[in-house]
Amino acid sequence: MIENIKDMTMPELASFVCSKLEEKNIEVVLSGGSCVEIYSRGDYTSYDIDLINRYNDTFFKIKSVMQSLGFTEEGKYFVYEGTQFYIEFPSGPLGFGDAPVEKIAELPTKYGTLKLLTPTDCVKDRLAAYYHWDDQQSLTQAIWVAQKNDIDFNELKKWSKKESCLDKYNDFLKGLQ
Repeated sequence: MIENIKDMTMPELASFVCSKLEEKNIEVVLSGGSCVEIYSRGDYTSYDIDLINRYNDTFFKIKSVMQSLGFTEEGKYFVYEGTQFYIEFPSGPLGFGDAPVEKIAELPTKYGTLKLLTPTDCVKDRLAAYYHWDDQQSLTQAIWVAQKNDIDFNELKKWSKKESCLDKYNDFLKGLQ
């Protein structure tokens, strides 16, 4: 029996899909704006659920599971009638610059367990957009996440140095004050 997808919150829907894919040995991890929404405690809202295809399983396998759940494919997204959310499966590898993601966080919901970036990796994800594309909104999102979560600032600084972006890392630190 399919759950009432139309009534699910973003984290519930993401955990439901994540769990259903995992039943078929497909591992995905939430990233992007939806991760920011969770870690910023709603300071940012996203209707785009980015589930990174961690091991680059064939898209056909993902599409098959999504269709069995009642989703339809529209361009690069999967949508479910009656919900405002749309789901995308960017291909891996899961990482930022040359740094692969090593730790995965988990958020249990009544519909399953959502695998998502850690707060520190969520900040890296946003800072990468700021570092490489000067995306000011991503800088703001990184600040929101850092203000409300335990962040490994030593790891962020080392990563920023490897990305040759210590000057922009200092912008981030200034924004936290």
